[in-house]
Amino acid sequence: MDLYPAVDVQGGRMARVPPGHPDDPLAVARAFAAAGARWVHFVDLDRAYGRGDNRALARRFLADADLRVQVGGGLATEEAITEMLDWGAARVVVGAAAAADAARLTRLLSRHGAERVAVAIDAKGGRLVPRGAAGTGALDLTVAELARRVRAQGIHTVVYTDVTRDGALAGPDVDGARAIAALGLDVVASGGVASLEDLARVRAAGLAGAVVGRALYEGRFTLAQALACLTA
Repeated sequence: MDLYPAVDVQGGRMARVPPGHPDDPLAVARAFAAAGARWVHFVDLDRAYGRGDNRALARRFLADADLRVQVGGGLATEEAITEMLDWGAARVVVGAAAAADAARLTRLLSRHGAERVAVAIDAKGGRLVPRGAAGTGALDLTVAELARRVRAQGIHTVVYTDVTRDGALAGPDVDGARAIAALGLDVVASGGVASLEDLARVRAAGLAGAVVGRALYEGRFTLAQALACLTA
């Protein structure tokens, strides 16, 4: 199981800064790497919500971060996705609305391979609810329908978020994530992690990973403690 500490940026700087770290995304990523993280989950919030973008910062981050970078948030066009991968992203998380376009997803997989393309499944009550500028409201698909479709096309990894829990420290939707994993996908649980006990539940469910944001940035636990929890 992998841990994905989140680095969210907006307006050219960190959206949140973890305790004891400078307001510098690269410095934070390097500190995460020094603590033992293998991945970081990078999101440009301005791009995700249609307020502009931080492309120069993203390019510098991807070039100089000392660990593997998974990029999410507002990436719907083939051009934007390819740009991030060309700049050095290890994996890009494609929004559900874009992934529902079977022809587009086939082209992305053909060009970049399944190891570098994941799909975001943002859900509420079992229905897909794409968020941000690329969202179109609820899609006429269930979570399971999209999961089966993208798996059949060759996707290996999905990042699953119950949008009602994201940022709320309410605990991740482990049951929902496990149901997707049962379809044959590697599932990274995102949204809601508040404690080391939450991470232990994700691990016990056999999930592929967890994205950790607010809890880490509020000092509820350290990255070292989180990593130790996953290997205990």
